[in-house]
Amino acid sequence: MANRLITIFVKDRAQRLNSLIKREVNQIFLRDFDFSDEALVTITKVETSANLIQAKVYISVLPDQKKVTVFRTINKDIFAIQKKINKRLKIRPVPKIIFVAEQGIKEAGRIEEILEKIKRDTNNTN
Repeated sequence: MANRLITIFVKDRAQRLNSLIKREVNQIFLRDFDFSDEALVTITKVETSANLIQAKVYISVLPDQKKVTVFRTINKDIFAIQKKINKRLKIRPVPKIIFVAEQGIKEAGRIEEILEKIKRDTNNTN
């Protein structure tokens, strides 16, 4: 029973920390970066490791051609971003932030295109 409570507490803490990191990184992006001319940049999720040492921030970039430019810009300022997060979060240690390209949205778009093609082909055969 005690192990189960500890597991629930750790999961709940990780979820709260994920939400907090997502909010803070989002605010930093809004204040310090101007992607509006280039691309639509969205933080889709944050996954913190079980030991709370590392946090992967998943980012979606549209159009896909701007992904390299956006990630180059973000990773160039990774230390400044990390420093701001370290300052704002009231926990120790603060997880190390790693930015990761979100692949799920691209895959969803590809599936959508395939379904649309199947629908057109079905209508054309009737």
